[in-house]
Parts: sequence; C-alpha cells; structure tokens
Amino acid sequence: MQRRDINAADAPAPAGQYTQAVEVTGASRTLYLSGQVGIASYGSVPEGAEAQCALAWRNLQAQLRAAGMEIGNLVKITTIVRDPADVAKVRAGRAAVLGTHRRASTLIIGGLSNPAGKVEVEGIAVA
Repeated sequence: MQRRDINAADAPAPAGQYTQAVEVTGASRTLYLSGQVGIASYGSVPEGAEAQCALAWRNLQAQLRAAGMEIGNLVKITTIVRDPADVAKVRAGRAAVLGTHRRASTLIIGGLSNPAGKVEVEGIAVA
C-alpha cells in the first residue's frame, strides 16, 4: 500500500494536525468505522468530554484491532462534538491518540443521538 498526503499549494493549508487529502494506492482492504462514542463496554457514560473522548478513541482502536489494523491505518476521521466549549479538550484527546499521524479530518459541532454523549469519532482505515 502506498499513501500520499496532499495539501494543494493553491488551497488553504491545514489549520491543525491533519492533511487536506490522503491518496491511497495498492490497498487490499478498506475498513469503514461507524461512529464510536464515549461509552464503556459495560454501559457507563462518564460525564466529562475528556473522559468520553478517551473512551471513544479506545473503542475506535478496539474496532481497528479486531480488523487487524492500528491507528496508522486511519486515512480519514470525522469527529462530532456536541458543545463548542469542548472542542479544545476533544482536540487534545485526539492528539494524544494520533500523535504525529496525519490523516484527512473533519470536525462537526452538532447533536448526538445519546443526550449524555459529548463526542463521537468515526473513520476510514486502509491496509
């Protein structure tokens, strides 16, 4: 598999730790990850955005592992945050998991299906 990050010179540079586009050639598998939320495997939902973000990423990583993949296989993520006041916390939680790994990324401020939910993360991974 070959991966190439694309940031067109005649478009705005990324405003954060992501790339504007990711081109993948030679991939043999694509995994589409449904939105993962900050709910523990036994059903509890922590109150804070930081704790929910950590759980959402832990749940996404569990799905990647189940498919024989890891964070480095992610090429696109979408993060949905209920409250704009939580964006900085969610970005910090995302950075803690992703480190220097760049991928295409979208951040949406909006509602979630669970009224207790503060963050949801979905992705696309390739191998």
